[in-house]
Amino acid sequence: MTWQDKVRRVTPYTAGEQPKDKTLIKLNTNECPYPPSPSVKIVLEEVAQRADQMRLYPDMDATPIVTELARAYKVRPEQIFVGVGSDDVLSMSFLTFFTNGKKVLFPDITYSFYDVWADLYRIDYTAVPLRDDFTINPDNYIPGSNDFAAPGEELGGIIFPNPNAPTGVELPLAEIERIVAGNPDCVVIVDEAYVDFGAKSAKELLTKYKNLLIVQTFSKSRALAGIRIGFAIGNEELIGYLKDVKFSFNSYTMNLPALAVGAAAARDVDYFHYLTGRIVETREWFKGELKRLGFSFPDSKTNFVFITHEKIHAKELFKKLRENRVIVRYFDKPRINEYLRVTIGTKPQMEEVVRVLEKILQETDR
Repeated sequence: MTWQDKVRRVTPYTAGEQPKDKTLIKLNTNECPYPPSPSVKIVLEEVAQRADQMRLYPDMDATPIVTELARAYKVRPEQIFVGVGSDDVLSMSFLTFFTNGKKVLFPDITYSFYDVWADLYRIDYTAVPLRDDFTINPDNYIPGSNDFAAPGEELGGIIFPNPNAPTGVELPLAEIERIVAGNPDCVVIVDEAYVDFGAKSAKELLTKYKNLLIVQTFSKSRALAGIRIGFAIGNEELIGYLKDVKFSFNSYTMNLPALAVGAAAARDVDYFHYLTGRIVETREWFKGELKRLGFSFPDSKTNFVFITHEKIHAKELFKKLRENRVIVRYFDKPRINEYLRVTIGTKPQMEEVVRVLEKILQETDR
């Protein structure tokens, strides 16, 4: 046996393209089209003036961010875990809660990092099909109510985004509660990366269920994808286990600038609401234009729309948009290969997208 035979091999997550040409309309990675809170720039300038502090290790408990998040979400600091983006938090959660040898359930159409982490950590899992309308059926996550978990079977865990990605569909709070209540012996993770764009958070369920963990990010609604901050909210015991794993892996994951910037962004609640409100307003306008052009799509509660058109295949539309200097995301996968995911940009950007779509559809009709 060679050393190559002893290497753990996995198929990595494929991120959206990051083109070098900055003149393109880039709507493929769900980034925020607007700058972060003005206080972020001020804080970065202050950090630069304290460059001598870079020689010291940062606060391993991420106290500046935790303090502001606890205040904003009205929970105790001990209920919050902070990581380097929500991907870091989710990865740590898989490693902490889903390695008991029992299978984990998540949707078949969902964030494509879930199966990557499951393979990386050698976790048994089942991808549970969404309904034809891309909604989650809660019965499929409750043992004995479906073909995916036998009566009395103890699951290893459950994770799903709400709203889901890449579909944008929200699962109502009552149905989330059915899943959590139906699985008292495993951790249920609700990935709320896009919840701030009009969906309802499951946070209010935390007082009732100790097996619930909510994960959110600063990348979308706080326009900080480049600084990498994510967090989880749960009961103190769950958060304590997460911290134990983190401190066994890397105690100093959050650097000094990230701690300062994250605290400032979490503190500026007014700008947070302004930013999300602006994106939601543009999304709703764009959805109206899409309907006018004959597109179909699930009702999105995110900062993107998942679109299809009966007159043109999604792959062909993807290519034609690229030819017109618009980049969106195409997933060449079963059940969704007729759809494109389009991030909501600025109003002028989306107006240009509408113009380009009109042009493409007119050419298709000829």
